[in-house]
Amino acid sequence: MSSRFQPLHAGITRIDVEYTRPGFAAAWLLRHGDRAVFIETGPLPSVPILLEALDRQGLAREAVEGVIVTHVHLDHAGAAGELLRHLPGARLYLHAQGVKHLVDPSRLVEGARVVYGPEQFLATLGGATPVDPARVHTPGDGETLDLGGRTLTFIDTPGHSLNHFCILDSLSNGLFTGDAFGLSYREFDGGSRPLIIPATTPTQFDVTQMRATVARLARLKPDWLYLTHFGPLPFDPLLATDLDAQLAGYQRLADGYPEKPDVAGLTDALAGLTRDHWQAIGVPRPFDPRELAMDLDLNAQGLAIWRERELRRLAG
Repeated sequence: MSSRFQPLHAGITRIDVEYTRPGFAAAWLLRHGDRAVFIETGPLPSVPILLEALDRQGLAREAVEGVIVTHVHLDHAGAAGELLRHLPGARLYLHAQGVKHLVDPSRLVEGARVVYGPEQFLATLGGATPVDPARVHTPGDGETLDLGGRTLTFIDTPGHSLNHFCILDSLSNGLFTGDAFGLSYREFDGGSRPLIIPATTPTQFDVTQMRATVARLARLKPDWLYLTHFGPLPFDPLLATDLDAQLAGYQRLADGYPEKPDVAGLTDALAGLTRDHWQAIGVPRPFDPRELAMDLDLNAQGLAIWRERELRRLAG
């Protein structure tokens, strides 16, 4: 298989959907005998890549029983509606609070267009096909999906968004984390441990919920983390410690604004926090914030929106 398709253990294939660039966003194909599910879909332009993953394994479209998205942000779920049109036996597994956004994605699309800008939105996300509500299932916290004796457990994980869940796979003892356990890119490997940073994208980010979610996931003691951004990581409790420390730093920065935060100033401050962590774990290349520019900007936007909500709450 090409580097676009990385076969792992336990019948898992990491699919690089090549959103914005290679090595940035993954979807996952889980095969168990002649049955399969996708976890994450990537954005709308990813559909041909996902179907190619099936073809390379000789899997019929009818073999796919489920399409699971961790949350409704379009880099995770934008292809869901269109993909289902090609998979006649599949149901979409989606957090209950996200259903309205994929059944009628117009508000989701417009919000993403505002966040990313019209040109980047069109080039990378492309839109979204509405999902047939009759094909949607909304698992509750702790609910399971049986795949021929392989159990997938859904875990409610708010913080990045209110409609986020993670999936624990019994066969690999691995967690498909969406954005709940941060971002970690393989080009930065080589330090004492992988570089991992929070994902605090607008508009529902909540720092208290995210810190609780990171702690809950760490208590599960998985063997693997399957990060949408990007790829498989052996679980190390220090990664949870790193994330919590950075989230605490994010919160201190936001709390320093007595009124509406300055996003540009927050972006620079977050870059400083990331540089400090980068240096602490010994990433073997000079820190250049331009390499994380999109993530730092989105994180600052999400943090600013959270702080504005906090200010309104405190004002009564």
